[in-house]
Amino acid sequence: MPNLHIIAIGRLARLPEAALYARYAARLRPPPVLVELPEARGSAAEVRRREGAALLAALPPRAFAVALDLGGPAPGSEALAARLASWRQAGRPLCFLIGGAEGLDAPVLARAEACLSLGPFTWPHALVRAMLAEQLYRAQSIAAGHPYHRGHRP
Repeated sequence: MPNLHIIAIGRLARLPEAALYARYAARLRPPPVLVELPEARGSAAEVRRREGAALLAALPPRAFAVALDLGGPAPGSEALAARLASWRQAGRPLCFLIGGAEGLDAPVLARAEACLSLGPFTWPHALVRAMLAEQLYRAQSIAAGHPYHRGHRP
């Protein structure tokens, strides 16, 4: 199974979201590699450019990049599980890219081979990590036939 990476702008440090992220990341097999990059300063365009360059530089060679972006599709849990299975079949490191407050720069979106949205709401980037880790664990549970996901419930 290829390595799973979450590459994100900002550091969780001692935020409550860090514990929530750790709770779900620890359940994943293998656990994801979390790469936290510093937030940039400057105008919105300059921040996007600098953070985008840092995200792209942090990608492992041959990585399959998935950008978390409001403009991407927001699949349900079962559909995400199917997409993850398909993405992992490529045998490449699977990397989820989470931007900072200004979003992802155009070159990051262009480099991404897939885009994913957590819905139409705007979420704090610290919370996005926890939500992504939970959905990755849910997808892993669906693939394994584990009862964690209750797909029969409305």
